[in-house]
Amino acid sequence: MVNKIVTWIVVADGARARVFVNDGIGKGLSERPDLALATDSRRNRDIQADRPGRTFDSAGEGRHAMEPRTDPHQHDEREFIRDVVDRLNGFAQRGAFERLVLVAAPRALGDMRQLMPKPLSARVVGTVAKDLTKAEPADIETHLEDIMAV
Repeated sequence: MVNKIVTWIVVADGARARVFVNDGIGKGLSERPDLALATDSRRNRDIQADRPGRTFDSAGEGRHAMEPRTDPHQHDEREFIRDVVDRLNGFAQRGAFERLVLVAAPRALGDMRQLMPKPLSARVVGTVAKDLTKAEPADIETHLEDIMAV
């Protein structure tokens, strides 16, 4: 008896994540809506409602607004990706999948790689740096042809 190898395909950007499952060659992708994640996309002005802090000139009477060190929108996206990675790690530890394919917008993919613990990243068998969060499963399958037999 041959054990089936379960592959999860995670399609994400900084605000949405969809999970598809492949149970073997020729089985195609089946979406798991119960595993989908989404965050409300807030505009920078909603995230950063307060006025920026002020600082004095080192010489003279002038005062200037201080710029934030990080873009608040990028910070929210990174926190969302951190949540996605944490959830994937939990499922991996429970044996929900053997292999993982990441399909994500380039910045989100970079964040995922950076935030992923080594045992989880060892399950990654391929990546696609493209935002396909709104794509149909058939379109996603065509982007996976070089990585796996769907």
